[in-house]
Amino acid sequence: MASSELQRNRAVLPMSSVRELTLLSDRQIRYYEEHGLVKPKRGKGGQRRFSLNDVDRLLEIKDHLDAGDSTADIRELLLKQQRRQQRAEGASESSLRRSLQDEFAQIARFNK
Repeated sequence: MASSELQRNRAVLPMSSVRELTLLSDRQIRYYEEHGLVKPKRGKGGQRRFSLNDVDRLLEIKDHLDAGDSTADIRELLLKQQRRQQRAEGASESSLRRSLQDEFAQIARFNK
């Protein structure tokens, strides 16, 4: 995973910052969390901490709701996106594994 992606996944933003960035209320954000649409990390004392990817997801949720989609529709859409991403990551890992095996085989032949 690239360094920039690792930084986007760091959960450091408090609710107040997320509220300002998304223009959502605390209640809306908690509602989306309760319905499994976003999963912020918890800091000391149980305070929610959001990543930049969480903010992107909240903005995506907001866009879908503005377009008339229900939270159930959005949850299903997000699950499908997650499954596609996991399959793509699995395929790239498999490809990398095969490539490494080929490299090791070449090294082994060279060392004989």
